[in-house]
Amino acid sequence: MKKVLGLLLVLLLLMSLATGCTGKEEPAPEPENTTPLVVGYQAFSQKFSPFFATTGYDMDAVTLTQVQLLTTDRVGGIIYNAIEGETVNYEGTDHEYKGVADIKVDYDEAADLTTYYIKIRDDVKFSDGEVMDADDIIFSLYVLSDPAYTGSSTVYSFPILGMVNYRENNSKAEELAVTPEELAAAMENPTEEMKTFMAGFVSDVLTSELDWVKGIYGDPNYEKYTKDYPVAKDLFAFFYGIDEAYDSTAVADEATVVADVIAQYGPDWKTLGANYGGSESYFAADIEGEVSGMVLKDKLAASDGTEVPNIEGIKKLSQTEVEVKSKGFDASAVYSICGIQVAPLHYYGDVAMYDYDNNKFGFTRGDLSGVDAKTTMPMGAGPYKFIEYKDKVVYYEANENYYKGAPKTKYLQLKETLDAEMIAGVGTGVIDVANPSGTKAKFEELKSYNSNKEVNGDKIVANSVDNLGYGYIGINSKTVNVKGEPDSEASKNLRKGFATVFAVYRDVAIDSYYGDAAAVINYPISNTSWAAPQKSDPGYEVAYSNTVEGQPIYTEGMVAEDKYAKALSAAKDFFKAAGYVYDEASGKFTAAPEGAKLDYEVIVPGDGTGEHPAFAILTDTKAALETIGITLTINDPADANLLWDTLDANTHEMWTAAWGSTIDPDMYQVYFSKNGKGLGGTDSNSYNIADPELDELIIAARKSPDQEFRKATYKQCLDLILDWGVEIPTYQRQNLVIFSPERVSMETVTPDITTYWGWMNDLELLQMK
Repeated sequence: MKKVLGLLLVLLLLMSLATGCTGKEEPAPEPENTTPLVVGYQAFSQKFSPFFATTGYDMDAVTLTQVQLLTTDRVGGIIYNAIEGETVNYEGTDHEYKGVADIKVDYDEAADLTTYYIKIRDDVKFSDGEVMDADDIIFSLYVLSDPAYTGSSTVYSFPILGMVNYRENNSKAEELAVTPEELAAAMENPTEEMKTFMAGFVSDVLTSELDWVKGIYGDPNYEKYTKDYPVAKDLFAFFYGIDEAYDSTAVADEATVVADVIAQYGPDWKTLGANYGGSESYFAADIEGEVSGMVLKDKLAASDGTEVPNIEGIKKLSQTEVEVKSKGFDASAVYSICGIQVAPLHYYGDVAMYDYDNNKFGFTRGDLSGVDAKTTMPMGAGPYKFIEYKDKVVYYEANENYYKGAPKTKYLQLKETLDAEMIAGVGTGVIDVANPSGTKAKFEELKSYNSNKEVNGDKIVANSVDNLGYGYIGINSKTVNVKGEPDSEASKNLRKGFATVFAVYRDVAIDSYYGDAAAVINYPISNTSWAAPQKSDPGYEVAYSNTVEGQPIYTEGMVAEDKYAKALSAAKDFFKAAGYVYDEASGKFTAAPEGAKLDYEVIVPGDGTGEHPAFAILTDTKAALETIGITLTINDPADANLLWDTLDANTHEMWTAAWGSTIDPDMYQVYFSKNGKGLGGTDSNSYNIADPELDELIIAARKSPDQEFRKATYKQCLDLILDWGVEIPTYQRQNLVIFSPERVSMETVTPDITTYWGWMNDLELLQMK
């Protein structure tokens, strides 16, 4: 029987071989499409690193080469089971989402600890073929947590168990934090070590300022100074010298002049701050941060703390599993802790220096020079391999090992392109994809390339979604108040007087600048956020549309001119309530209350030409206020750095800018009291709003996993911010992405692009024609 079966198997094999040798030709493989996808991008700074990229353009260049642990959907929702995948409906269409990791967040209320469980797929490979595993995650987390880390990630700032102790390498670090009183005492009576640091800081700033002085020759904004001081060393001495008897013209050597001026200051960073940024406190955050570190170092040295070899809250559970434990609960933390890109240990680190069980994590603690050395040459497990950056073009090739399959388009280029040239670039075939600014003029230019004169046509197809951020006008409560009391009702009424007039001119200004590419918003939060109040929500109101008595200023159907008159009348009442003296005969204010003024300045970064969406708001407000005796001076510097320097110095009164937002609408960084200027926090609270009730609400929203509760709580926060009169929400603009349908197969571009789901998602499926 065995012989019979064996014979049958041989016959079957011979038959199959005969079938395969009939002479029938196999179909030729489809020719490989080598046409590159060319994407127009603004200038790169070549920080192409998953650790150190800072600009959005560099981050995008890196992202093409990386994978992120966290997967989110088209509305920013987390896909917790990304390995197997989840299907989520968006506007009537089901979309499946898959990623490299499953995420689980577990909050133990009794222990007040949150655990983040991360489990990755076992088949993800880096572009060089090496398999990604838990060791790569551990390595990445330790780089981001290292005391020498200087990138933009804030993983180290979360209360991960043992993080502070590890960064300070002392088991007592968390309990020996520097108190405000200790810092104040050290600043008042600095040690010799502190004075040496201060003197070095002053020296570094002044040395760098000489280069700035040399650079302003030929700039018409500084023509008066450069004419009076044709030699740079003398102009430098004029700007920064504090010894009136010093004559730089009598000193021939430039380096000597710089050294002499540096010697005039010694460790006096306050005077330097006044001359550099207009305020003695300009460098306070820099100095206090370093001095605080010195005080802590001394405290730790005197303690009985021991060395800390690892971060207690970061654990490797298996080759595919990692957990991170953090104190308390923070709803935004998952996006940072689990949102990291996983960098290959064997490329960015040193495998010989990695031994998890013996507290070795791939590099020398406190020395990230090896990681930094790879900044211009990224490598990861993303859809594309970085080839080179040459002649302002980043070149990529498809990653054959990509876990979702090799990209259909083999070659990709990111080409530096001026914003003004992007539409023409796509329209004429120089580039295939671009994201130009979405102004009214740009939309008209876009239409001109299509034969149907529409936004979408034969030459260009456009996609626009709300930007993750919004524009605003800010008012500094520290400099715009009555009697030096920013939180008083009089101070709030003063600021609401200005805010009411600003708000009424938003519609016409934003429509004129953006057209359909932006919309006016009424709360200080991006419309893209799930927490943003909607018109259908109870209590929704147009910003600054009530009188000082709390009654509506406008009526249904009121025409624009009537609105302007009503707003100005309401503003007069706010100013009167603030304590301003009004002369009925002249119809103008003649005196301001203590601590307030009849004239204020607003800074707008319009390049000195008024090129800013809020510029028309300011000019209309200026004209209206002049009729009642209030002067609004518009400062439109040619160099936008003047605005940022003024904000840093905390001498600003009013300004215009835009906030970038994140998926989670955490208000802590911008509105929490201790983050006001010079208070030892983030210094991001440029409004200097300090409200205990607001602080409590912000913390309550941060600590709750209940989105409905958080939305209601954030609504209360938004109302309080508006009540302070420190921010006038202005516009929600759209991001514009344009494609060439002549060269890009549009049916292969990811569908349903949103704020949270850009065109680069599903990039491996995009094909060229």
